[in-house]
Amino acid sequence: MSTPIIPRIDPLKLRENVYFSLRDAFTRGAFAPGDVLSLRSLADQLGVSMTPVREAVRRLVAEGALVDTPSRTLMVPAFDARRAADLKAARLALESLALDQAMDRINDADIDQLEEILSRPSTSTTGQPDLVANHDFHQMLYGFSQSEILLPMIEALWLQYGAYLNLIISTPASSEIDEHAHHRALIAALREGRRTDAHAALKADITRSFHILLP
Repeated sequence: MSTPIIPRIDPLKLRENVYFSLRDAFTRGAFAPGDVLSLRSLADQLGVSMTPVREAVRRLVAEGALVDTPSRTLMVPAFDARRAADLKAARLALESLALDQAMDRINDADIDQLEEILSRPSTSTTGQPDLVANHDFHQMLYGFSQSEILLPMIEALWLQYGAYLNLIISTPASSEIDEHAHHRALIAALREGRRTDAHAALKADITRSFHILLP
């Protein structure tokens, strides 16, 4: 297993930053289903003591990103087809609601920001999809909804979905994906206010990755 890249944190806001750094790593697909994690290794990568990492891990266990096994081993939940199907259904429902609310508020400058994400140099060094750009695009899009209810729920789904995203990009099929095809279609629909087409592009983007997991 390759060592995930987890950015070091600001010591002035230690506990929260440790949690957010680890949460972002999970959300971006830094860990795969079944990965076993070491508190010491995580602390070393973050450059902190064990205590804030232990606290962050407790939160991640409560949120479903990690499992504290009977042997006290920390593990990313193993792949489960039913759980993946539930995540797909939940993402389609909640992210469609967020898109609706975003379209009620979004303007041309906002859409320009979304387009800038697609034009950034890829962070991927393997030819696989750029998970950072993918996450940033969706996070910014849903952020335009300004929903205090939907956004935390979507973040919680992505926290659990991240491990499956890691699994998806490790498959040969992922290298054949035009990663921003549906993003570009979504932006075009946003610019012209075509709500139905925007929803179709979002649905296609979400379901495409799950089709690799759930053929």
